[in-house]
Amino acid sequence: MATHAGGLTATTAAVRISGLHRSFTDDRPVLSGLDLTIEPGEFVALLGRSGSGKSTLLRALAGLDQDASGTGDIEVPEQVSVVFQDSRLLPWQRVLRNVVIGLNGPNAKARGREALAEVGLAGRERAWPRELSGGEQQRVALARSLVREPQLLLADEPFGALDALTRIKMHGLLRALYERHKPAVLLVTHDVDEAIVLADRVLVLDSGHVRTERRVDLDGPRDPSDPRFAEVRTELLAALGLAGGAEIKKEEEA
Repeated sequence: MATHAGGLTATTAAVRISGLHRSFTDDRPVLSGLDLTIEPGEFVALLGRSGSGKSTLLRALAGLDQDASGTGDIEVPEQVSVVFQDSRLLPWQRVLRNVVIGLNGPNAKARGREALAEVGLAGRERAWPRELSGGEQQRVALARSLVREPQLLLADEPFGALDALTRIKMHGLLRALYERHKPAVLLVTHDVDEAIVLADRVLVLDSGHVRTERRVDLDGPRDPSDPRFAEVRTELLAALGLAGGAEIKKEEEA
C-alpha cells in the first residue's frame, strides 16, 4: 500500500503524490502511476468523466481508501478536513454539536459558534439538522471542516445535490472562506463552470492519469459570460471529450 504521511512543513508542498496506483477487488486499475503536487494555499479543481478516479484520488488523500489496493507515496499535512456531497450531519445532534464533534479544548464551542457565523448560520446553533435546508446543511458541513483550521481541505462534489441558485451562493461562500483561511483545496466536481469559478488550477483526470492541466488566470469574481471564461471552458470541454452543453448534461446524468 502507499505511504500516507503527515506533518509537512510550511515550506513544502501541501500535497505530494508520486507513482500512485489504485485498483479494487476486480483488479481493474483506477489510478495508474499518478503524480501530483498541490502548493500551500492553492485551490485545485479535479474534473473527469464518471469512473476516471476522481473520488478514488480524494479518498486516498484522506486515508479513506481501505477497500482499494495499490502502491505509491502520498504526503499530506497533519490537519486535513473532508466535505462530501452528503453533509453527513448526525441527526441526533444539534447544529453546534455537529460542528464541534471531536474538537477538544475549553473554547471548542466558541470556535464552533464563530465558524457558524462565518457560514451565515449565527443563531442556528441549537437547530436540528432536519430543520435545515440542503444548502444550510452543507454550510454546517463547511463550518465543521474549517473550524479545525485545516491545511488541506478535500471537497468531493460538495454542491452536487443542491439546486442551481443555491450552488451559485455556495460558490461565493466557499471562495470567501478559502480566501480568509487559505487552506490548500482539492475540489472534485463534474461541473466545468464550477471548477473555473473556484479554482486557481484545473486538472482533468482520464484513465488514472492527469491528462490536462489548466491554470485559471482570471480576475474575480469570474463571470461565465466573459469571453476569457468561455475560452477556458472550451479548452476543458475538449479535454473531457465534450463539445457542448448537451454532452455535459448527458455526462452528469450518467
